Amino acid sequence: MFSPERFREQEFPMRVVVLGSGVIGVTSAWYLAKAGHEVTVVDRQPGPALETSFANAGEVSFGYCSPWAAPGIPKKAIKWLLMEHAPLILRPKVDGAMLSWLVRMLRNCTSDRYALNKSRMLRLADYSRLSLAALREETGIDYDQRMKGTLQLFRTEAQLEASAKDVKALNADGIPCQVLDPAGCIAQEPALAQARDKIVGGLLTPLDETGDCFKFTNALAALAEAKGVTFRWGESIQRVEVEGGRATGVVTDKGTIKADAVVMALGSYSPMLMRPLGIRLPVYPVKGYSLTIPITNAALAPESTVMDESYKIAITRLGDRIRVGGMAEISGYNNRLEPARRRTLEHSVSDLFPGGDLPQATFWSGLRPMTPDGTPIIGPTSVQGLYLNTGHGTLGWTMSTGSARVIADLVSGRVPEIDAADLAVARYRRKGGCPAAPQPLAVPAE
Repeated sequence: MFSPERFREQEFPMRVVVLGSGVIGVTSAWYLAKAGHEVTVVDRQPGPALETSFANAGEVSFGYCSPWAAPGIPKKAIKWLLMEHAPLILRPKVDGAMLSWLVRMLRNCTSDRYALNKSRMLRLADYSRLSLAALREETGIDYDQRMKGTLQLFRTEAQLEASAKDVKALNADGIPCQVLDPAGCIAQEPALAQARDKIVGGLLTPLDETGDCFKFTNALAALAEAKGVTFRWGESIQRVEVEGGRATGVVTDKGTIKADAVVMALGSYSPMLMRPLGIRLPVYPVKGYSLTIPITNAALAPESTVMDESYKIAITRLGDRIRVGGMAEISGYNNRLEPARRRTLEHSVSDLFPGGDLPQATFWSGLRPMTPDGTPIIGPTSVQGLYLNTGHGTLGWTMSTGSARVIADLVSGRVPEIDAADLAVARYRRKGGCPAAPQPLAVPAE
């Protein structure tokens, strides 16, 4: 049962250090502070949301929420790699972590695993939907938000037919959706009228939202700071301190921060700090790209988010801008801006919504922290007092508030409002199983 009032009291306040100030780290800090804890956020950047959360696609996709590992993906991947405007780019290298992640992802490309993983993701996403609505009502936070749903747009009959499995999963979880013909797509997104001959239908998930993740994260960080959260900017994290099997603090380039609990929210960089502690996280960076385009003709711009299924690109309305984001480039830890990727983004948006000033667009890339099964890793670890909130892939903002509430509950020694045992890293330790996560230990601050 969802309760907006859940974090008004806390019997055992603790000193909690959150590592990372992207949307996951800041939402974690907010709910931990609401639970009464003394919270410190540490980040190497000079402010919030300056890496993966900076210019993402702008979707808050509670319904359009699926693992990338799906039946048929290996076959599709070969086709994608040969496309001019490819949604998938693979740059092989001598990298054991990349190879291990790819093998694990392929193992999840079965019908049974897809159904299980999608169910987990939808459970968390729907919880986040309720959490974000409650947060808006409580704070009045503003971030160019719109509540007009996501339209998954199909250019081929094969794509339309393949959506049946997603409709089945959405119905099973009680999430509203509607299959639309071309006329229905145009009624939802009037600017598509000029591209009518290029679409065969769509799938509308009306509860989805849009907005600027950077604005959201900065606004929430300001609210968190007013609530007593301390932000330490420009500070490089070196290691998590562990004594007697328990996390006791964090060492940075500016000293040691003592803590009763540590929350790891460093996205793609989380595995680097976990490895010395004997914790191997199957999280790998998958680079995405975006364009932010000034709108010159609102009649030819989207009203909400349209997901171009052929290119796996999201086209989103953000106030007086269009945000175009997508693609999956597996190339390790690099943020190089490849001109070919820009051409793909420009091709998709100009084909469907030619209402922006492309020469004035801002080009960006970010590293999404992906797990091989698509589900984020949220929960305790084998080190007491050390918690994970990472691996959200392309759905970090979508799942952020729900993930943060789960973490705040676990740190506080409470049972989360949703089943969270199969979200913890322990699910990777047993083949075919999802063992229960270790019980958290709530320790009062000194």
